[in-house]
Amino acid sequence: MTGKKYVKVEEGEIRRVIISRPEALNALNREVLEELREVFSSPPEDFHVVILTGEGKAFVAGADIGEMGDMGPGEAYNFSREGQKVFSLIEEYPYPVIAAINGYALGGGLELAMACDIRLASERAKLGQPEVNLGVIPGFGGTQRLPRIVGMGRALELLYTGKMINAEEALSIGLVNGVYPAEELLKRAEEMAEEILKKGPLAIKSIKWVVRGGLQMPLEKALQFEALAFSKIFSSEDQKEGMQAFLEKRKPEFRGR
Repeated sequence: MTGKKYVKVEEGEIRRVIISRPEALNALNREVLEELREVFSSPPEDFHVVILTGEGKAFVAGADIGEMGDMGPGEAYNFSREGQKVFSLIEEYPYPVIAAINGYALGGGLELAMACDIRLASERAKLGQPEVNLGVIPGFGGTQRLPRIVGMGRALELLYTGKMINAEEALSIGLVNGVYPAEELLKRAEEMAEEILKKGPLAIKSIKWVVRGGLQMPLEKALQFEALAFSKIFSSEDQKEGMQAFLEKRKPEFRGR
């Protein structure tokens, strides 16, 4: 295992990124954000899937309140932008990122999970944006990503009330993709990662790029964007191999080129 003080990284086809500040329920301070920035701004060249999780009983319980308490407006703005930029790196990471929500994902923790592509939760997970209970609002993207994922009405309910919801309710509103017993969570995340790794690497990377980019465009422009990405794949060895394997009724051997 390699890594720094608060963020541990296990390399491989499944790249495990573990936030390790359990004494503070993995709360996000500047050091954690900086280490996450370093991890996600330097992706290995080889195709892989990331599983992001927390050590102990929390995924991430929120941003570090002790660090934020004495901030003035200018410092608060800079802290917000710092977190937003790190989470955008995760959202724009060229390979799939799965959040394995093993416990509390509150405030900045839920915002972190929402920057990932897929969210799987333990039955013990608790999720929410409780910032209004402190007299503030989310600052790491929660007001923007939450309505994009669950719709405006559900998002405003969670943002206005600051309530925590359990994993099953999160599943029912589309905030997470699956709920599993705590002891099975990482195994299920790994199974999903292994399934993704069997697919064409260029296609997977292109899907992430087109879906994320297309959401920022009017529909017609996004459809053109999709067509261009679709056509580009047809210059790849993977496309030839995938279709030839289908015709020959065998499993394809993708090479990512």
